[in-house]
Amino acid sequence: MTDEPAEETTAPTAPAEAPENAERPEARLDRAVRAAEQALIEFEIAVETFRVEVENFSRLHHQKLGPMYARLDELDAQIAEAKATLTGDPEDLRKAREARAAVLPMPGVEELFHDWMDSDGLSPEAASMLTDQPVRPPKRVRPSEEARRLYRELARKAHPDLAQEDGERARRDEFIARVNAAYGRGDEAMLRELSEEWAAGPVPEEARPSESEELYARLEWLAQRKELLAVLARELEESAIGSMLRMAPDDPDRLLDEIAEQLLAEVAGREAELAELVQ
Repeated sequence: MTDEPAEETTAPTAPAEAPENAERPEARLDRAVRAAEQALIEFEIAVETFRVEVENFSRLHHQKLGPMYARLDELDAQIAEAKATLTGDPEDLRKAREARAAVLPMPGVEELFHDWMDSDGLSPEAASMLTDQPVRPPKRVRPSEEARRLYRELARKAHPDLAQEDGERARRDEFIARVNAAYGRGDEAMLRELSEEWAAGPVPEEARPSESEELYARLEWLAQRKELLAVLARELEESAIGSMLRMAPDDPDRLLDEIAEQLLAEVAGREAELAELVQ
């Protein structure tokens, strides 16, 4: 008689235990928030550097080329007046009056305050006049490579968006305002001083562990901030000065020299035309 094989019984399998070093979902979310913060800071640095170039180009354009534009307007008025004197034609007389009116227009409110205000409020030149401080206009459209390096380094370290407390954010806001002002002037020495000041300052506290609700709220705020920066970047790029800067992305300072050369040629042409009319 053959023995029947005993029926095997399988013990129920216990659920697999999570490894001790398994990462919490909040930790992954925290990393995502930190990555979004860094990406936003880099975007904001890019927008700020372009804004500085736009404002510096606008200011230097006015300082360097404004007299040439004024000279062209004056020559246009003199040419129109000379033609009207020669012909006596009513249409030429009308054009002469219009050309002369364009030389010294009645200023409106915007024109009166144009050179006193910029995107940060009172322009450095106006502030200097009101406080009897020497004016320090930018030397170049684009700050030097060293100034750009120092600025980016400071912005990454001291950006207010990295603050966890209101007091720390206020300290960073005030510091970054001084960094932005120094960068706008291309002041390498001041940027180095600010770098040393930040290095010697209080060490910020480590970020406290955040709950998932707080992290999601932070991500939402970062997304909204990015949208606002995107609008600002688009406005800068589509502005008249921004469009001009895109014509010479590698050397915007050279663009000013090229425009000056073109204007000088136009002035010479107008002067020659006027000389023929009045000889």
